[in-house]
Amino acid sequence: MTNSMTAFVQVKDHDIIWEIRSVNHRYLDVSFRIPESFRSIETPLRAIVKTSISRGKLDCTLHISNGESSSNVTLDEALLDTLKNLQELITKKTGALPTDNALDLLRWPGVIKEMTLNRTEQLNVAERLFKQGIEQLQLVRKSEGQALGSIVEEKLELLAQKVNTIRDKTPKILGDYQKKLKSRVSQLTSEFDEGRLEQELVFIANKFDIAEEVDRLDTHIQEIRKILQSEDSIGRRLDFLMQELNREANTLSSKTLSSGNSLSAVDMKVLIEQMREQIQNIE
Repeated sequence: MTNSMTAFVQVKDHDIIWEIRSVNHRYLDVSFRIPESFRSIETPLRAIVKTSISRGKLDCTLHISNGESSSNVTLDEALLDTLKNLQELITKKTGALPTDNALDLLRWPGVIKEMTLNRTEQLNVAERLFKQGIEQLQLVRKSEGQALGSIVEEKLELLAQKVNTIRDKTPKILGDYQKKLKSRVSQLTSEFDEGRLEQELVFIANKFDIAEEVDRLDTHIQEIRKILQSEDSIGRRLDFLMQELNREANTLSSKTLSSGNSLSAVDMKVLIEQMREQIQNIE
């Protein structure tokens, strides 16, 4: 599963607000900034994270906007309707002018209710809200991870094309080089040991043979494609394979006999580096 390690979410219930930020990291590193009165739920909060996330640095901040208590204001609509009816009745009976000031009605005791959470309710809400935040964070990480995976697949396809181009061109390049070398030797002297020359040509062919490197590049590319479809955490394995791709590309570059293949090898290393930069953000 291609999940990004970069995301941000904010969730709120009553006056309890969680802000959760996630960035790339080699391991799972979770830090909490919460009021001391909420420290008792830090352990279960960490357990929630570990069940969903395997890599990344998470900064989790809890805000309580109303200090020690968390409240929400509601209207007692039934009482408000009753007061309004009484007001109209009084106006009708006494002939007094009606007062349409809504604030006067709102000042009546009981019209506005403040629903206050006690400490136990606060802890429960904070824990439930945090779990909800982690679920939303995972959705964001998954969405961004899919975009990163698409970029890696695109670069991987270009890399495969470069490898195939080098594979197709190399036999002709090597053959032309051997013919050119043989022609130069014959021009320098009319007397030369044909057997010795053939040995040197075989040595050159072995020295500049890149079939092994090309085969390993193909194998790594196929493995990366499989890993991108995996449901497990894949970031570390992809990072390792990027190192292997880069090593094979460097070896191939040192063996090339043509400027065309040299340029293709440079393009390969650029593509590998571009993939590696994206993979740094994959969980």
